[in-house]
Amino acid sequence: MLPADVISPPVELHALLTAWQTDTLSLVSLAIELALGAWYVVSVRRLAARGRSWSRWRTASFLSGIALVIIAVQSGLASYDDQVFWVHVIQHLLLMNFAPILLALSAPVTLALQASNRLTQRVLLGILHHPVVEALTNPFVVVIMAYGTMLVYFLSPFYNFSLEHPLVHDLTHLHFLVSGSLFWWLVVGRDPSRWRLSYPAKLGFLAVGIPVNAILGVSLTGATVSIAPHFHTLGDTHVGGSILWVVGELTSLIALGIVLYHWMQYEEREAVRADRRADTAAATAAAAVTAASPAHNGSTGPPSNL
Repeated sequence: MLPADVISPPVELHALLTAWQTDTLSLVSLAIELALGAWYVVSVRRLAARGRSWSRWRTASFLSGIALVIIAVQSGLASYDDQVFWVHVIQHLLLMNFAPILLALSAPVTLALQASNRLTQRVLLGILHHPVVEALTNPFVVVIMAYGTMLVYFLSPFYNFSLEHPLVHDLTHLHFLVSGSLFWWLVVGRDPSRWRLSYPAKLGFLAVGIPVNAILGVSLTGATVSIAPHFHTLGDTHVGGSILWVVGELTSLIALGIVLYHWMQYEEREAVRADRRADTAAATAAAAVTAASPAHNGSTGPPSNL
């Protein structure tokens, strides 16, 4: 069979719902994902036992992010990822965009710091401020890693190489999730970080992704040969490129909205703080005037000459 004659199998709903991955690596990954979800819920309950509340939206966000990771790499979706390119694109978007955004918004590091004992807190803070972690979370390193991953993976022979080597393919999934999490933690995350980006800088980093998505979309939808001739058809490449382009741009726009919303919240908080400072200053000035007034000093009139 010639590479051009390769036909991608039809994607069936029944297979998507029932063809769960049962190999050892998939089961280990599933156990880790479920353990992370259980840890988050237990940590929230530990905070509640101390009389402290935690946002239900953050809890739902974390659990939804974990669910998307499971769907991407353990569900029937994964049974098509090396045969149907557009399915692999959806998997990529789940691991590098949607799941990381939800995980970043759930503030897991903040929860860990608040729900842990002092020893664990010191260990976590030591990890966060470790030179290696600070280097890996440097904004420029993170942005280059995130966008560079997309360009190199889809526009170089590495994609075809990963399909020919299953272990490499599995490791790319992990890389997608890690690089995506680092990027979205930087842009929309609610956790403390060594690098505190201004809101205009966050918008700037998101804006970089718009032409990157366009380059990928144009390159794949306009391709004259399949991205992996021994695995996918040319038409499959075009469909996957369209999904990657459209959904990638929509994700950037949604993230822009999230950043703008956070910016508005920040400005509102700053306005409230400014009002409080003004009120405090006015009250202090009024008290000083009162303390210096004759009535406050016990005088009712000019001193007598008698």
